Amino acid sequence: MTSILKTENLTIQFGGHIAVDHVNFEMPEKHFKSIIGPNGAGKTTFFNLISGELKPTEGKVYFKNEDMSRFSSVERTRKGLGRSFQITNVFPNLTVLENVRLAVQSKEKIRYQMMRHFTSYPSLIQKAEELLELVLLRSKKHAIASQLSHGEKRKLEIAMLLALDTEVLLLDEPTAGMSLEEVPAILDVIKQIKDQGNKSILLIEHKMDMILDLSDSIMVLFNGQLLADGTPGEIMENETVQNAYLGGLYDEHIAKS
Repeated sequence: MTSILKTENLTIQFGGHIAVDHVNFEMPEKHFKSIIGPNGAGKTTFFNLISGELKPTEGKVYFKNEDMSRFSSVERTRKGLGRSFQITNVFPNLTVLENVRLAVQSKEKIRYQMMRHFTSYPSLIQKAEELLELVLLRSKKHAIASQLSHGEKRKLEIAMLLALDTEVLLLDEPTAGMSLEEVPAILDVIKQIKDQGNKSILLIEHKMDMILDLSDSIMVLFNGQLLADGTPGEIMENETVQNAYLGGLYDEHIAKS
């Protein structure tokens, strides 16, 4: 199976702290891989290295066998690596439809023209509405983005990411900050994207039931190192993972009690 994304000895050091430590991984095309690990394991930092938000101290990121080292985060997005963040990133004073339409327009490289109204580009609006349908937000298309619930803003952000037509979706804790009532809707959206079968998805998530149900494979980071990588069944049966990751979560829960 062809690899669409891989890292070789990917490492970043902040002073004396190694946040990501010589991580090697490969992800096939049209694959759903999740990343788990306790807080401080290096998951988001690993994402930042892949997306170009951070530059590695050592190692490489390859997208479709091309070294991404010289490309910025924006350039990597244009090449096909799309990234969502733990904090929503939408235009709060625009409508839901306008947010997605602008993302579609950006992908199509249509520049703003003062003397031409956006309705003269019906294909952009149609594409935006199709994406809102996919993320279950079409009924909210005329709402101002700032008026959406947190869960709805996450769905809007995913629609904007899909509008860029990236081949790989990097989803950083898409259910972070959501109420229990909001989580099923975002899970439905992610499942629909997976079921379309035309995207590769790399996901950071703490909700184990979500990871087990959706993932083709799971990689485990611990203290910045790749602890394990395998099918959900293999990861759940891995004693090292149980001791390091599940034990770490238990200790963390006790500390918060």
